[in-house]
Amino acid sequence: MTTSTEHFDILIVGAGISGIDAAYHLQQHFPARRFTLLESQESFGGTWLTHKFPGIRSDSDLYTFGYKWKPWSGPPIATAPEILAYLNEVLDEQDIRRHIRFRHAVTAAVWSSGDRCWTLDVRHGEGGKTAQFTCNFLWMCQGYYHHHEGYTPEFPGRELFQGPVVHPQTWPEDLDYEDKTVVVIGSGATAATLIPAMTEKAAHVTMLQRSPTYFYPKPNVNEVAEMMRQLDIPEEWTHEIVRRSVLLEQRTTTRRSFEEPEALRKELMDGVRAYLGPDYDVDTHFNPSYRPWRQRLAVVPDGDLFKGIRAGKASVVTDHIETFTESGILLKSGKELRADIIVTATGFNLSALGDIPFVIDGEPLDFSQCFGHHGILFSGVPNMAWVFGYLRTNWTMRADLVCGFVCRLLKHMDAIGADVVTAELREEDHDMSALPFIDPENFNAGYLTRKMHIMPKQGDREPWTFSQNYYTEKDLIEGADLEDGTLVYRYFTQPTLEITIRHKVEDLHS
Repeated sequence: MTTSTEHFDILIVGAGISGIDAAYHLQQHFPARRFTLLESQESFGGTWLTHKFPGIRSDSDLYTFGYKWKPWSGPPIATAPEILAYLNEVLDEQDIRRHIRFRHAVTAAVWSSGDRCWTLDVRHGEGGKTAQFTCNFLWMCQGYYHHHEGYTPEFPGRELFQGPVVHPQTWPEDLDYEDKTVVVIGSGATAATLIPAMTEKAAHVTMLQRSPTYFYPKPNVNEVAEMMRQLDIPEEWTHEIVRRSVLLEQRTTTRRSFEEPEALRKELMDGVRAYLGPDYDVDTHFNPSYRPWRQRLAVVPDGDLFKGIRAGKASVVTDHIETFTESGILLKSGKELRADIIVTATGFNLSALGDIPFVIDGEPLDFSQCFGHHGILFSGVPNMAWVFGYLRTNWTMRADLVCGFVCRLLKHMDAIGADVVTAELREEDHDMSALPFIDPENFNAGYLTRKMHIMPKQGDREPWTFSQNYYTEKDLIEGADLEDGTLVYRYFTQPTLEITIRHKVEDLHS
């Protein structure tokens, strides 16, 4: 039963790194506007709150993952507790916590053109209580995958195995793996994090993979940052300079993955050999069939994964699963891996708009039929923005661009007296190709290819493209023309006298 209705100028869905970023920008640019963040979990942090598996940490640099406006002073690769502590400081310093409604899960979102607002049905607290929230503008910052369940393939014979089978995303707090033999299925960033952490207590951990993954072992220290701190350079300067140096490194690596993939492949493999030694079969276990950066390239801080392998606490098997057995896994090669515990580090389930059912003026929204406008707004969807970050460069880099665009758009709407904005295809856009939201030739991670059909489309021309390139998008989004005909404004309030006079003057000059 609905017990209450509240109205806000802007509603943010999600209090992870994107939602907190959005809240900061709203406070900076629109201090008088009422907004709130609806967060389904009991606290803030998104991924860093919900994931509880051993050793959970970032798989990429925190100087670019952290906010541009909040210096990061910790190690480049940080643990979940370190990231949560950083976000907690942000909430306190910016007084954002008071805007968050925890344990508020959105169950439906309905747009009414007549009322010029969104109505959100929300389940909150204990006992299935419900409420309604209305807003003029909706900002979706809920992430891009299911937080409550990960992806696990249908393994033959799974029911035969006598031990626990666990997914990292739903890690049991009471799982005892001390002195146990563990098989981790998968070789992505999660596996690379889990395995060195588990080797501290487990008898042995085996990473079982169908095919190899690229890893980038490097020291978990930023030499530029350390030098600047020794020189007593202000932390704000250190943060900005290090951030730019890391971005340059990422840009160079991405460019090389397209222009000189074999040279980059050799460098990455040589980095692994440096830890595992000349006699280890790196070609079999760490030489992927695809070019570098076509899937995620995970940093291995201080080479801890490879140190565990060299010490004999961990091993890698490259093979296919025939079936689970009572005591482990039978492989296609005929070899059997014995296990007390099996961990399925096999990825997550992609989610579009949090799987919330959306309705626009009585019609259910099929998000997959929309075109992305800079990958932020979507054709036919009024007064709504979505944060979908980068897959090579850190997520936060794009969240910042989205924040800048949304705030500029809202200011523009204020200036012209518009209440509603909707991205719409121009006449010349109706013949453009409907392309995948993420180009598989650019990036083809399994979690994307499995669910790309639920995602919106991109077109073959601006502003309907989504390049996944920060350096291309930075100029494109920051300089986006808000009056290019792709944004349709609807006016329900009287424009200000100033605007009316300006338009009359412009008419005279024309």
